[in-house]
Amino acid sequence: MAADEGLLLNISEDWTSPGFHYSEHKKFSRSFGDKERRGTPKQAKGTKRKFQGASEGPPAKQKNEISLPHAKKTNVKEVERTVKAKPEGLISPKKHPAVHTNEGQVERPFIKTSSLFKNNPEIPEIHRAMVKQVREKVFTSDSFHDLGLHPHLVSTISTVLKMSSMTSVQKQSIPSLLEGRDALVRSQTGSGKTLAYCIPVVQSLQAMKSRIQRSDGPYALVLVPTRELALQSFDTIQKLLKPFTWIVPGVLMGGEKRKSEKARLRKGINILISTPGRLVDHIKSTKNIHFSRIQWLIIDEADRILDLGFEKDITVILNAINSECEKRQNVLLSATLTEDETCDQHIRGCRATREVGHLQASSEPDSFAVPEKLQQHVTLVPSKLKLVTLAAFILGRCEFEKNQKLIVFFSSCELVEFYYHLFLQTLLSNSTAPASGQSPSASSRLKFLRLHGNMEQEERTAVFQEFSQSKSGILLCTDVAARGLDLPQVTWIVQYNAPSSPAEYIHRIGRTARIGCHGSSLLILAPSEAEYVNSLASHKINVCEIKMEDILSVLAMDDRFKARRWENKKSRSVGPQEIRERATVLQTAFEDYVHASAERVSWAKKALQSFIRAYATYPKDLKHIFHVRSLHLGHVAKSFGLRDAPQNLSASSGSKRKSKLKRPDLHKKTQSKHRLAEILRSEYSSGMEAGDTKVKKQNKHGKPSNHTPQS
Repeated sequence: MAADEGLLLNISEDWTSPGFHYSEHKKFSRSFGDKERRGTPKQAKGTKRKFQGASEGPPAKQKNEISLPHAKKTNVKEVERTVKAKPEGLISPKKHPAVHTNEGQVERPFIKTSSLFKNNPEIPEIHRAMVKQVREKVFTSDSFHDLGLHPHLVSTISTVLKMSSMTSVQKQSIPSLLEGRDALVRSQTGSGKTLAYCIPVVQSLQAMKSRIQRSDGPYALVLVPTRELALQSFDTIQKLLKPFTWIVPGVLMGGEKRKSEKARLRKGINILISTPGRLVDHIKSTKNIHFSRIQWLIIDEADRILDLGFEKDITVILNAINSECEKRQNVLLSATLTEDETCDQHIRGCRATREVGHLQASSEPDSFAVPEKLQQHVTLVPSKLKLVTLAAFILGRCEFEKNQKLIVFFSSCELVEFYYHLFLQTLLSNSTAPASGQSPSASSRLKFLRLHGNMEQEERTAVFQEFSQSKSGILLCTDVAARGLDLPQVTWIVQYNAPSSPAEYIHRIGRTARIGCHGSSLLILAPSEAEYVNSLASHKINVCEIKMEDILSVLAMDDRFKARRWENKKSRSVGPQEIRERATVLQTAFEDYVHASAERVSWAKKALQSFIRAYATYPKDLKHIFHVRSLHLGHVAKSFGLRDAPQNLSASSGSKRKSKLKRPDLHKKTQSKHRLAEILRSEYSSGMEAGDTKVKKQNKHGKPSNHTPQS
């Protein structure tokens, strides 16, 4: 692809070939058996425990050397195991007796916590070659008037969508699509790909000689992976159709009763937007759905939809369309669509004709374009310090800066639920007056939301709309929010758990710096995961390092975390030792909340187990970086507010899981594939089960009570 252009491929044949098949996808290895380490054994008193960290590799067969040499260990003073401090304004469920001094002042209670800064692995220096990232020119000087569109459509684009000039991908793709050509379209996130296919669809349908009737059924079918993207695409098409009221759009995405969707299908939908699973459900159960007039088949985020989780659904949909429709126009779009993979694996038998002037060089098939005004960062943080580092980063951006909008990505629904409630009940509780020089309304800027595949659709939609319209806030989410969503004015993307592929990394960071705006991203890695930086560099992705100490230093601005012995010192004189103690005070608040009841401890353990299972799903080519055997369970447990490494962690999944682990290796691999497919389908759920089998989220996630139990 030229530096200033998107990717556009034209396909000479459609997908109606009766020999259409999907090739077997490459499955991730995610076996998690009894042999994996559950924690470091306790050593005799006086013996120094040493954790190998980044130098400790997975199995002996993998002898790949990490190209990031270790730095010399920093001489860091240990924080006292006993810290006489209590975080003001933070929940501390256990009530400790206060001690009154002679001066009449109340001395803060005596809190015990293990040191965060002891026995951590060395943080390696990041050495990697600088690479030139692929950049695209977003805007052009060409006007929509030059396309020969209907005057009312041009007027709607200008007045309703507030757009006058085309983006690069729109300039390249719209004329080709108006000519009736099939296409594969790849362009960076936030470059206007939705309008690139919506405008040609509306233009072609309104120009038909025989005016479209609602009862005709669908003329265009748009498949998207998530419900939120379905709503967003539906909203865009609705706006474009304002002058053409006889063309009816509709959306099928689950989250409501099938009866309501069937009623809309009976009345008629001309442009149908749907998630794959929900459409399959109607193909099998709704008699009046037909595709005899289909002229357009559009697959947005095609590389995700054509992935493992949707393979069977797409096959059913294509078979249903091919049985009724002889010819149609096909369009596949994504920021990370690769021409070779798509044509060879998913459209077997079709020949792709290339327009040489519009394609990226084939020698760099895995190099994805990154928004020009996006600044990418990485920080290496020991597992014990990940929780306080994330909290400090959120506080630094949202408490002390205006109009900050963050999205934090986690690897599973359970992690999102756990950290959402943990932050609500600690960082937001009983906020005290800020330190001198701060805005008195700083604490009100912390607004937490969460979004994941296990939430009820009504709540998901409300969260999506609220975060879209807000000027500030923190959205904790899974990859369900990584694809295609246009969330305005997002300033930071934080990846708490590393994505499983460069493509997912690109989609996550693509939620910011959209349509030429500025944005930043932060990737949090453990020292043993530092090689992931080189993995990104191999795909032309550059990141610069932020030191953990710089992130934690923001705690000096909040007197809630001041330890007792530093009370009389001014914040401006805060040194490294006090920063460490303030981090310990914050960690203590998290641990006190978690350990306030057995129910919360159990909840934290389940979240930890979910993290370990997700960690085991990294693909084979990343196993030397992300392997469950490189995890120090005791250190990781601290990032869940647990004071010690849980014993018999796998016992919570029941005897049934234990019996499965004892089965032959072949069965383990099969189960691994099924588990991965289940994760994908959960996150990109069609909503087929919504309203039928889902229970209330409070019961589903086992959310503990927010009230401190009475002693």
